[in-house]
Amino acid sequence: MPPPHGTDPALEARPYLIGPFDKLQVNVFGVKELTGEVQVDGSGRIALPLAGSVEAAGQTPAQVADEIARRLRGGYVRDPQVAVNLSESVSHVFTVEGEVEKPGAYPAVGKMTLLRAIARAEGTTDFAGLDDVIIFRTVGGERMAGVYNLAAIRRGNYDDPEVYADDLIVVGESPTRKIFRDVLQVAPAVVTPLVYILTR
Repeated sequence: MPPPHGTDPALEARPYLIGPFDKLQVNVFGVKELTGEVQVDGSGRIALPLAGSVEAAGQTPAQVADEIARRLRGGYVRDPQVAVNLSESVSHVFTVEGEVEKPGAYPAVGKMTLLRAIARAEGTTDFAGLDDVIIFRTVGGERMAGVYNLAAIRRGNYDDPEVYADDLIVVGESPTRKIFRDVLQVAPAVVTPLVYILTR
């Protein structure tokens, strides 16, 4: 399935750009008062002691770090060493639903793949259908879906597909395991024969 922005390699390789409401970890080495987590406001700015209001949206973490250092260098801190890292992405997320241990939205940071995305959701449940994993994606305004076999990807039979911001991953349920679970809920006394029949 194609990426949401087409096949332009320059776009695929572009770094993460900060968006409104993202959370950033700012570290000014040797200055505790200027170190901590800040959240980008709705206008795309962060407020820091001594550095003031800094434009963050549309910038990379490294660019924001450079701007903070430039402002601090103006008289407050001698030779400031600043690092800015993304601690939580609100504007660039993918969503994992279905038979995973922890469904929800996760930051699309760096090169994300299907296996890594499932790992972020703490893996699949005992009732997951590993041959029925769907990625929903909007490409050029058109909604698309790709079906993947997670077990085959883990074995190395297929490439691990990339996951992008705004993707929706749905892990299906194994019909056989679902029947087994439903019967157990209704009649737990028949556990032993069912286990024997299903695993024989």
